[in-house]
Amino acid sequence: MLRRAVWLLVALPAAIVLVTLAVSNRQPVHLILDPFRPDDPVLFLVLPLYAYLFTALIVGVLLGGAAAWLAQRRWRRLARRRAAEAVRWQAEADRLLREREHPLVSPTELAPARR
Repeated sequence: MLRRAVWLLVALPAAIVLVTLAVSNRQPVHLILDPFRPDDPVLFLVLPLYAYLFTALIVGVLLGGAAAWLAQRRWRRLARRRAAEAVRWQAEADRLLREREHPLVSPTELAPARR
């Protein structure tokens, strides 16, 4: 609940600012990708400013998500190992329970013979 409230407190103002920027910046902007001939560029884009802003936002979210995913690699690996170990221990416990319930040799056969 708190996480959702914090998300709303951050995302709602950010969304309002982005929509306001998008509405007020609809004129085309030249993005020149040719550093050697800026007067007569070969590579350029002409898009509204908000398109560049939204693209930068999406790229930032994707890069941040990728960085977080890569940073958590160690913990995911540890969780996989621990899960495999837990499965092995559970199988061992199940095997021991089956052996206790249905022993192959009865306890009377294991006792030393009295004369």
